[in-house]
Amino acid sequence: MRHLHYLHGFAASPSSTKAARFARHLKPSGVEIRCLNYNAPDFATLTVSRMIAQLEADLATLPSGPVALIGSSLGGFVAVHAAVRQAARSAAGVPSRTPIDRLVLLAPAFEFGRSSFGTIDAEGIERWRQSGWLEVHHWGEDRLRSVHFGLYEDAQLYNSFAEHVSVPTLVFQGRHDAAVDPAMVQRFVAGQPTMSIRMVDDDHLLMENIDMIVRESAAFLGVR
Repeated sequence: MRHLHYLHGFAASPSSTKAARFARHLKPSGVEIRCLNYNAPDFATLTVSRMIAQLEADLATLPSGPVALIGSSLGGFVAVHAAVRQAARSAAGVPSRTPIDRLVLLAPAFEFGRSSFGTIDAEGIERWRQSGWLEVHHWGEDRLRSVHFGLYEDAQLYNSFAEHVSVPTLVFQGRHDAAVDPAMVQRFVAGQPTMSIRMVDDDHLLMENIDMIVRESAAFLGVR
């Protein structure tokens, strides 16, 4: 049976509403979703590299079998680069016992660290660089938290548009997303033969269409 991993977004948590919807829909089929807390050990020191390392370490503990990653926003960015890294190792003769063979991406932040940071413009990013810290509302904890500029610097190591995604991927993107540019997502998908996209009348959270998204994702993943 395929393992399923849900990767939550920036300033979210494993108990996010979307993660809970997926878990509740798939549970009757006997499928459980793993969802790590990517805020740990400290949200302040969050980086993309740390998230990828946490995911890879967890995959190494699983029984052999294919893996599907469901990534939301920043989680989608991480899912893509985790899949790319694994494919590169496999091509170099180091196959994985838990190969990533499917991706479902929800409003994926493909340009994370290479464009405006959500609603933060270039001037805001420069202030973040100078002070070293950015204060944001952490939706998972429902309070203000600070994150170090190391997150933005580390993200420069990952250029989605320079990569090829080799596994079948289903993308859901809201037309009214104010955090992730819908045109950018469509442009990225257009350059990836393994990807298909479902545009919906929704914002970044995609909650108006979450039931449809979960159903279509389950079908894509082969879950009855």
